[in-house]
Amino acid sequence: MIETVSKIKNTESGNFFLMAGPCVVESEEMTRNIAGRIREITDRLEIPFIFKASYRKANRTRLDSFTGIGDEKALKILADISRDYDVPVVTDIHESDEAAFAAEFVDVLQIPAFLCRQTDLLVAAAKTGKVVNVKKGQFLNASSMKFAVNKIRESGNERVMLTERGTMLGYSDLVVDFRGIPVMQEMGVPVILDVTHSLQQPNQGSGVTGGQPHLIGTIAKAGMAVGVDGIFIETHPDPANALSDGANMLHLDQLEILLKQLSAIRRTIKNF
Repeated sequence: MIETVSKIKNTESGNFFLMAGPCVVESEEMTRNIAGRIREITDRLEIPFIFKASYRKANRTRLDSFTGIGDEKALKILADISRDYDVPVVTDIHESDEAAFAAEFVDVLQIPAFLCRQTDLLVAAAKTGKVVNVKKGQFLNASSMKFAVNKIRESGNERVMLTERGTMLGYSDLVVDFRGIPVMQEMGVPVILDVTHSLQQPNQGSGVTGGQPHLIGTIAKAGMAVGVDGIFIETHPDPANALSDGANMLHLDQLEILLKQLSAIRRTIKNF
């Protein structure tokens, strides 16, 4: 089903696919360097790859948080990366009037978890004809996501993916209910595990989200054992100084070894 993204490579490998990149476009140089490095790694490991970066962050806690370098500037960088590295690109949209605009530059439109019930947003994304990746709300159980899928399908678009990104546990933590992955797969869509956002610790007193990046491998391996179709990881060459969500990112230097481990788990599962 992921083959509906026309630029994706290595689909014949039978491996899981990867959505990865920085949280947000910080600069052209950094974004291109990250994309190029991930492309090299995924080519070696025969992992289908979709590059991820938000062109703008709209759901920040504090007014002074970094939100982006400018919408059109960031989207043009993503389009150039898609062309130059021959990889599909995914980015978030937050309001219905962004859908058609962003669709001119990217291959996949992503609906943030907090907005997964926004009908106008889902319909606008669907009508672009792009693949639509909907993140499961932190406040919803997996079975409720059939309504988001139906909104997109009933708007004339069958190109839907769902992403698990944890469920709220109290006020400042998340937990992944792995039972939800097969539940969402039964809806006939690819299901992705957003590893890094599942390890966020939101609502911190500082107004900056915390995280548990030391558990990235644990969550990713568990998801692979359950049988997810894709893995979502935000990665950065210097997470401590990333301009958004650095507290839960994977250091770029650690990506290849993790992907090797996940590929080994995938091969083992396929042999049974």
